[in-house]
Amino acid sequence: MSLNRVQLIGNVTKDPEVRQIPGGATVATFSIATNFSWKDASGQRQDKAEFHNLVAWRKLGEICAQYVRKGSKIFAEGRIQSREWEAQDGTKRMRVEIVLDNMIMLDKKTGA
Repeated sequence: MSLNRVQLIGNVTKDPEVRQIPGGATVATFSIATNFSWKDASGQRQDKAEFHNLVAWRKLGEICAQYVRKGSKIFAEGRIQSREWEAQDGTKRMRVEIVLDNMIMLDKKTGA
């Protein structure tokens, strides 16, 4: 048995990039930052941010494109996927992404 499941709560670092693939499906890509704090041996507070690349497909991609904005706080749930490709300059590239199954906006509603 194996399990590939990720749950994150973080802040969106920039507006999603949205595109349509040849089959017509929508894909939205964006990243979120999560923070970790601890006290070091001398008692000083330390902070570290981690950045996570997210990909949302089809209807969830459309929802992310419509509602997710830089600075939004979201709950993201999905699976880890890594991709490798060769760049135009011939170098090998790799990217680790979270392919979303679920996304919940955590910001409070404003206005009316």
